[in-house]
Amino acid sequence: MTALLPQGAIAARPPDDTIACEILVVGGGLAGVATAYEGLLAGRTVCMTDLTDWMGGQISSQGTSALDERTTQRLELFYSRGYLELRDRIRRHYGRLNPGDCWVSESCFYPFDGHDLLVDLLDDAEREGRGTLHWFPNTVIKDLDIRDRQIRSAIAIQHQPAPDAPPLNTFHLSQILEDAYTYADSDRFTKTILRFEPLIPEGESDRVADWYVVEATETGELIALADLPHQLGIDALSYEEPSSSSPVPDPYCTQGFTYTFAMQATEEPQVHEPPDFYPQYAPYYSYELPRLADFDLVFTYRRILAQDPPPPGTSRNIYDYEVAVGDISMQNWTWGNDYRPGTSEDNLIYTQDQLRSLGQFEPGGWLGGLRVETLRRGEEISLGYFHWLVDGITDSQLGDGVKERHPNHTFLSGLDSPMGTVHGLSKYPYMREGRRILGRPDSRYPDGFVISEIDISRIDYAADPFYAENLPDAMYRQLLTALAGRNTLSVLTGNLSVEDLSRRSRSRIFPDSVGIGHYAIDFHPCMAFHPPEAPGNIERPGERQGAGQAYPFQIPLRALIPQNLDNLLVAGKSIATSHIAAAAYRVHSFEWSSGVAVVNTIDVVLERNLLPYDLVDNLLAGEPELERLQRRLREQGNPIAFPDTSIFNEDWDGWR
Repeated sequence: MTALLPQGAIAARPPDDTIACEILVVGGGLAGVATAYEGLLAGRTVCMTDLTDWMGGQISSQGTSALDERTTQRLELFYSRGYLELRDRIRRHYGRLNPGDCWVSESCFYPFDGHDLLVDLLDDAEREGRGTLHWFPNTVIKDLDIRDRQIRSAIAIQHQPAPDAPPLNTFHLSQILEDAYTYADSDRFTKTILRFEPLIPEGESDRVADWYVVEATETGELIALADLPHQLGIDALSYEEPSSSSPVPDPYCTQGFTYTFAMQATEEPQVHEPPDFYPQYAPYYSYELPRLADFDLVFTYRRILAQDPPPPGTSRNIYDYEVAVGDISMQNWTWGNDYRPGTSEDNLIYTQDQLRSLGQFEPGGWLGGLRVETLRRGEEISLGYFHWLVDGITDSQLGDGVKERHPNHTFLSGLDSPMGTVHGLSKYPYMREGRRILGRPDSRYPDGFVISEIDISRIDYAADPFYAENLPDAMYRQLLTALAGRNTLSVLTGNLSVEDLSRRSRSRIFPDSVGIGHYAIDFHPCMAFHPPEAPGNIERPGERQGAGQAYPFQIPLRALIPQNLDNLLVAGKSIATSHIAAAAYRVHSFEWSSGVAVVNTIDVVLERNLLPYDLVDNLLAGEPELERLQRRLREQGNPIAFPDTSIFNEDWDGWR
């Protein structure tokens, strides 16, 4: 039976404009901006789209303008050159790196400044590298022309306010998402249909790939639209994913997403009327842990403006941070405005089977691949969380007598507010996890290359009795063997028993590394039952087992190359990682480094008339073109390995 087309899905009308570029970047988050930045420095013509009108993703449209960084990497300033430049521009703009005097990060700032600073950064890169940037805000990809394993062109829809309609950023995302992906004009929007196609320099018509498309969206939209092999949600328990909470894959349990908002401390108490939906979500909210049950601590956690910050470098206990009248805080709290669906009834990111049943793969049927009802509930839980902070007296995890009212605060909204929206919520939710590609198969990875939990985790699996007690014996021994490092051959030949092994005390070293990252394996688990806010609901049991510290890790080129398409590369959260590894491969500096890796790969293969997979299809024999790419990255100031990385160095305890 043919699925019915979603309401409003009509056949494409002829494009209003055609734009040619060498690189089409779909998604204007930090990974997309980093791709554009390095592409412009290389002199390329880059097109970049985003659903919102702000560049920067996490630090702007998603409102999480608090840089997630690990201590040692920050102290060493061991980052990609563009990320370092962004940090410097934040410091110069405010006169200090941390104008919010927050304690979760060394840098908390206004989301709208995140966008403005990135616009200036790309303007300067365009002039310096003599590249060309075509920036398309409020634009989504609607359709792809795929032939002979390549994307030949892409159709996009850009929306503007309809005559007499309210300005952009008036409505919640749940109210406009499907409209943004629909060809027809509406009461809210007029649409411009765009066609992106390759820009082929004169004399280069025989290239193996005419152009490259970069998937840099927050949920892996192009992966779904092109129906590429990928993973979504929990991976099945295995020796490489020994902390998995499920014996079988579960695509419905992804990490929670968050609509952030800003609130300001006031001198006088404010009147706060509860939203109509507040009773539905009130049973969910909590400070979570006794040590966190402190309103000032929660407020200053992600404070983005402090009226009287102390001198930079002042050392304090987190409980000594004080709130002053006029201070502004951005809120992003697990048992607050995180929305954490985990069942087939409420999952945010539709599976391929769900998309087929909804008709989103039919002609004109693509509507972004997200469940609008879940977006709406995420918006409501966030608005309700503000009311709980200022007027709530219950706590779902800690019980009665913990939460007090704090009426001297106001919710900030309006187009000139930190989030830049009339409603006050971020323009797009902060996404921690999306679809994740499977890389190309080989003898080591028969189903496709994936970075796994054991490639990066600091867990001592032999010392923790959980693994010996819960894994099948053969799987447990396979796990210990896989962690043997340079002793693996001795184990396989029988010269060393798994019982005598010492755990490899570093992350896996990838010969095709093209970038770096470092962050903890940090979980915001899905909830066990539907709906997430149901009274007494719990986090999915076992989901936090893999959480904890990770070693500094690398970004292998194989993780950026999908199956089935030869001129698409992936930057950002949708690279080939497992569910648990993805919990570390998702923060600001990693996103930037992945974008750097993608576009430098593109520049090299365009110059050499190769395809990306040509650089990694014979790693054991050596890959001269890969080595050329890696040398180029290092010379640019874009590191591909942490200092002293080698199979003989296991002294990583100091990297925290």
